[in-house]
Amino acid sequence: MNDQISVAVLGAGSTMGLGMTRNILKAGFGVRAWNRTLEKARPLEEDGADVLDSAQRAVEGAEVILTILSDADAVIGAIEDVAGTARSDAVWLQMSTIGEAGIERCAELAERHGFTLIDAPVLGTKQPAEEGKLVVLASGPEPARERVQPIFDAVGQKTIWVGEAGAGTRLKMVANSWVLTVTEGTAEIIALAEGLGLDPQLFLDAIEGGTLDLPYVRMKGKAIMERSFEPSFRLALAAKDARLIEESARRHALDLPLFGTLRRRLAEGAEEHGEKDFSATYLTSAPRLEDV
Repeated sequence: MNDQISVAVLGAGSTMGLGMTRNILKAGFGVRAWNRTLEKARPLEEDGADVLDSAQRAVEGAEVILTILSDADAVIGAIEDVAGTARSDAVWLQMSTIGEAGIERCAELAERHGFTLIDAPVLGTKQPAEEGKLVVLASGPEPARERVQPIFDAVGQKTIWVGEAGAGTRLKMVANSWVLTVTEGTAEIIALAEGLGLDPQLFLDAIEGGTLDLPYVRMKGKAIMERSFEPSFRLALAAKDARLIEESARRHALDLPLFGTLRRRLAEGAEEHGEKDFSATYLTSAPRLEDV
């Protein structure tokens, strides 16, 4: 066991949570796992986790509570449910993407119950989560950082500490704005190429090896050209993240029309294709080419 530290993972069966929890187990931590759909977390029993049927039971005695859930309401609801059961000196690792208003709600909740809040959303999708290659954007009080760093080392290839709790979420908004921009741009470029009667591979060949080349464009472009939309990150969640980015822009009185357009486009695609990978935003631009 890793210094006998017990970690309760709330959202252990989610797309991200499953891989993260397995890597925390591999690092020698004791893990108590809970998921709203319990069956999704059951495979973790084979890895050595205690999979429990309630969040309250999962946090009993845990020194660290890790939340990796879909949105702020889910996170707040889970912590409110366990507040009376959790240790009063627990460290709360909030690793979901929940936006500025969401992390402020978490800070208020943590203060009310005496938890130490570490705001630490991650960059990466399903495969990096499984491989322990996420990038952790961590923020929170200095005294707790050494205590939680081994957990971050288990799930990520790099941790960036960026200040007090809330700064990690702000950096995640900035990073996500780039990820969503590149993915939507790639989808529309491929739709344009196909609409003009060109093989979109010609575009990838044209930028290969130059300053415009980008591995992420190649990865998402290949998936779109193959019509392979197995979710590494669901379009519904990308639409949620775009909304959070637009909210941050408005909050800080920034005139960023691109992100309003992204939010509307991803929300439109999520209505029909929300459970597919977010590269399926392509299908909104070129529905007639879906089966080409």
